[in-house]
Amino acid sequence: MTDTKIFGHRGAAGTSPENTMESFIEAKNMGADGIELDVQMTKDDVLVVIHDEKVDRTTNGSGWVKNFTYEELRQLDASYKFNKEYGFCAIPTLENVFTWAASVPNFFINVELKNGLVQYKNLEEKVLNLVNQYNLKDRVILSSFNHYSMVKCRKLDSEIEIALLFMEGIYEPWDYAKRLKANSIHPYHPVATTELISKSNSNDIKVRPFTVNDEKLMKKFSDDGCSGIFTDYPEKAVSLLRL
Repeated sequence: MTDTKIFGHRGAAGTSPENTMESFIEAKNMGADGIELDVQMTKDDVLVVIHDEKVDRTTNGSGWVKNFTYEELRQLDASYKFNKEYGFCAIPTLENVFTWAASVPNFFINVELKNGLVQYKNLEEKVLNLVNQYNLKDRVILSSFNHYSMVKCRKLDSEIEIALLFMEGIYEPWDYAKRLKANSIHPYHPVATTELISKSNSNDIKVRPFTVNDEKLMKKFSDDGCSGIFTDYPEKAVSLLRL
């Protein structure tokens, strides 16, 4: 039995429509320890769960998320390439997810703030308010490629877990994380070396690589002592790492 937590990336994105309630529930039913999702904001300041800044790839609509009201956005079909199996799937609000998660004990939610390209005003405050409203602070991890945003989250809340996302090599990322008062790092899996994992662990910085879909890598990261992995195929990871 491994201690490496299995997070369904955008739910169970390999087998169901990413970032939908259908996908999150599927990941939970597959035995995942948690889910990862992406949050953005509508024109009328509703927190919505969608990865891309535009709706074009994953829905039947077109345009920037920030230019839609929530009422307009929820009319779009987010079933993506799985529409034949799933039919219509709505873009959920973050509140939809938290309402469900509040009734699922010991289940983790990694909320990635998608504010690198679009600077959503007060996104950090709004996310934190919702986390507190649903009493989920001990089960939520906030992450972003925008490290300014993570520093802001830390200033707003001294307790919530914060993780730094990155794609390329950062020199001594465990020291960088500590300087920014982050608890964890979420590196793209090719840069998550055994040395990086070992030195981060010894500095009390958790490591959770993304997106780990290869079984050999799942096993390697578990053996290396990663706190978690993000995978599009949580069922595969559960069958491999929970034996």
